[in-house]
Amino acid sequence: MQIHFNDEPMQCAAGQTVNELLAALNQLKPGAALALNQQILPREQWRQHIVQEGDQILLFHVIAGG
Repeated sequence: MQIHFNDEPMQCAAGQTVNELLAALNQLKPGAALALNQQILPREQWRQHIVQEGDQILLFHVIAGG
């Protein structure tokens, strides 16, 4: 199925969770945050949330500063 990951179109398997997708892309790293269709998806939901056709996923790394 077709999704957008970091603004790039890509194919992924149907029924795949966010966590499985990130693992397949070697993107499961500490300090990462994820927006799904312009809404932050808490990390504790990544293992349950199933990626849907047309989803827009933006992965970014949180940087603390002061």
